Amino acid sequence: MACMSVLTRDEAQNRAQLIDVHRCTIALDLTAGDETFDSRTLIRFGARADADTFVEIDPAELRSVTLDGRSLDPALLDDGRFPLKDLTAGEHELLVDARMRYSRTGEGMHRFTDPSDGETYVYTQLFLDDVRRVFAAFDQPDLKAVFELTVTAPEHWTVLANGVTEHTGGGVWKAAPTPPVSTYLVAVAAGPWHSVRTEHRGLPFGLHCRRSLAPHLEADAEELLEITRACFDRYHEKFEEPYPFDSYDQAFVPEFNAGAMENPGLVTFRDEFVYRSAVTDTERQRRAMVVAHEMAHMWFGDLVTLRWWDDIWLNESFAEYMGYQTLNEVTPASPGGQPPRWRGEGTWTDFGVSRKTWGYDADQRPSTHPVAPEHVEDTASALLNFDGISYAKGASALRQLVAWLGEKDFLAGINTHFERYRFGNAGLAEFIDSLASATERDVHAWADAWLRTSGVDTLTASVDAVPGRWTLTLDHEGGRPHRVTVGVYDRDLSDGRTLTLRERYETDVPQAAAPEPRPGTRPALVVPNDLDLTYAKIRLDETSLETVLRGLSGIPDALTRAVVWNSLRDMVRDGDLAPSAYLATAAAHLPEETDVALVQGVLAFASGEVADHYLAPDRRPAALATLTDLCRDLIRRTEDGDHPGLRLVAVRHCIDAAARPETIAAWLAEGTVPGGPELDPELRWRILARLAVLGAVDESAVAEELRRDPSATGREGAARCRAALPDPDVKARAWDAMFGSDDLSNYLFTATAQGFWQPEQAELVRPYVARYFKDAVAVAARRGPAIATAAGRWAFPAHAVEAETLKLGEKTLRKADPVPALRRQFTDRLDDLARALRVQEA
Repeated sequence: MACMSVLTRDEAQNRAQLIDVHRCTIALDLTAGDETFDSRTLIRFGARADADTFVEIDPAELRSVTLDGRSLDPALLDDGRFPLKDLTAGEHELLVDARMRYSRTGEGMHRFTDPSDGETYVYTQLFLDDVRRVFAAFDQPDLKAVFELTVTAPEHWTVLANGVTEHTGGGVWKAAPTPPVSTYLVAVAAGPWHSVRTEHRGLPFGLHCRRSLAPHLEADAEELLEITRACFDRYHEKFEEPYPFDSYDQAFVPEFNAGAMENPGLVTFRDEFVYRSAVTDTERQRRAMVVAHEMAHMWFGDLVTLRWWDDIWLNESFAEYMGYQTLNEVTPASPGGQPPRWRGEGTWTDFGVSRKTWGYDADQRPSTHPVAPEHVEDTASALLNFDGISYAKGASALRQLVAWLGEKDFLAGINTHFERYRFGNAGLAEFIDSLASATERDVHAWADAWLRTSGVDTLTASVDAVPGRWTLTLDHEGGRPHRVTVGVYDRDLSDGRTLTLRERYETDVPQAAAPEPRPGTRPALVVPNDLDLTYAKIRLDETSLETVLRGLSGIPDALTRAVVWNSLRDMVRDGDLAPSAYLATAAAHLPEETDVALVQGVLAFASGEVADHYLAPDRRPAALATLTDLCRDLIRRTEDGDHPGLRLVAVRHCIDAAARPETIAAWLAEGTVPGGPELDPELRWRILARLAVLGAVDESAVAEELRRDPSATGREGAARCRAALPDPDVKARAWDAMFGSDDLSNYLFTATAQGFWQPEQAELVRPYVARYFKDAVAVAARRGPAIATAAGRWAFPAHAVEAETLKLGEKTLRKADPVPALRRQFTDRLDDLARALRVQEA
């Protein structure tokens, strides 16, 4: 597809001043073939003055356009916009009849045929400006309307939508009208779904997935419903405004680009959340957090919606904060003495190691931006801001706000906001005014410091001690005020390794006056931001750093350990700690770690960044050996079966770090790791991918495994393995599949890209490094933002940490004019590459 024109902020403001949209009646016919569907839209709207405007639509064929009974020439359509000339003040009806294209990239109306059973499914993803791929609309968030949908589908399909749907016969489904919602939130999901239905508080709740995933959904249905009910009830305790829609369906859909989408009444999730293989409790917790996150959007984003895309943080930061905080509050009781398979407590530890680092990294790149930027020019620019800043940094800022403001006043301000702007639109100014109505504190000044600025502050600790007292000074690099909790720890003299908490106390940074001395001997460890309540890089004092390098596993609280691990991570990235020292610390302390989120996070950084990028290539084999030994230590430690999550993480990373094929090939042949676990599909494909990299299998082995697992994820696994084979002809075919044709779906493109570049094959793929920049620009221009993002994120030659790669990329940015989504990816990946070069040189 060609990239369409983008809506600018000025155009949206002008159109919002001109028109009000009342009701959109949409009829979709999904029985017209495999490539296209029919779309007929009647828009009732009012104009405040005589003027010109336009409506968006991107059809395969525009059959007719009728305004107030008068036919308009379909040939007037230009670059996804149909002009409405000489519009008069008053009420109008616009009828648009079109043939639309199905998508294979997760945008618009995505169509997927399940290789397991041949069944077909379609669903919409209309965010951010993809409504025009499905129906005609005045597509901007502040032109809310009531939507009425009718969908014609094959007889054996079920149709889901924002409201309760009714099958009226002949494959025709009618959805209940929505309350006023924004265009991007309209949703349809149709196919032969397997459904689990129930009711809660008088509302219909449902879970839906592909039929081939039915046994796996059934296995987790009660867990998912328990999470849904618990979060639903907790939000009703927090929010005075009740849930504003008529039902709550959660559909797990194939080849979904995001984690989930908050369509009111019909949340769509990527169907990897229907687990086919073993997962850790932390992964279950993350799924639960996504459920909580998307439900929070029913209020933040759906009930009260941003006016324009510069306030996406009002959607995402709030949902992120509320998702983690609310899940932390709703840990279930243990039925019959059995521990639940998901848990809410400890969510902030996982946030610290898996999400906050995303924000820190994004905020130190050239593409950084404020949480609430003052002027986002257009929708293409807005789409780039759905990143670690709008999610993780924004959520961290809100957590700091609650620590400073107090939860009572925070919730009071939120409830005022819901009451004032119910089913309407609001921006940053209105939200801050709502908060200010509930407190005497200067929320406006806080917002200026936290939401209008970019970059990461740094808090550096220094400790001075004299007999009987000690003093902590926190040097502050940056411009934001911080309320932090300081943790003070002593060594347990009985074993010399364990650290015990002496005290925690709060302090403000910058400090208003000279810090007060505190009584007692100099602590072994002082941790600023001990409870991780603020967003800043932390530098420990010299004694504390020595303590954690020698005794990190002795820190009693997992959240504190997360703060310390993040400090070490930041030091590696900034060139202040040798990558080898980080690996040594991991090897020394991870075998004693009990928190799965921490083990996952540390191993991911140690392997994906330290071994693959921050160490010179000739030092990588030693790093992989260290990681292999570490994982074997964890496997030995978990032989008693008491820590299956830790064991699973260790087995995964042991596979990924394998430098020789014998051990993992034996696991694959035997179908099990000695002592467990037995190999499920995820582990089998993981082993096969590593064996492919090492040249220990061929195409026939991949084909045989695909016959064993002919599912959608099996097809992705096969694409990943084939692209990883160290054969010049295989690499050429994989490259052509990604960049020479447009046949790969978004997921198959990503899987092929993940397999293609391998550090072990640097010489084999060297000719493709220069080709990449030209070919990525071309495919991104042809296929649109989703493939552009995948090409920039997954197909980038990140293994090639060389000055020449950096020069090639910088030249492409200067001269090739890549589409915005790819330009952002290039900017970020090249900055990561430059950082890796600096770390290697240091």
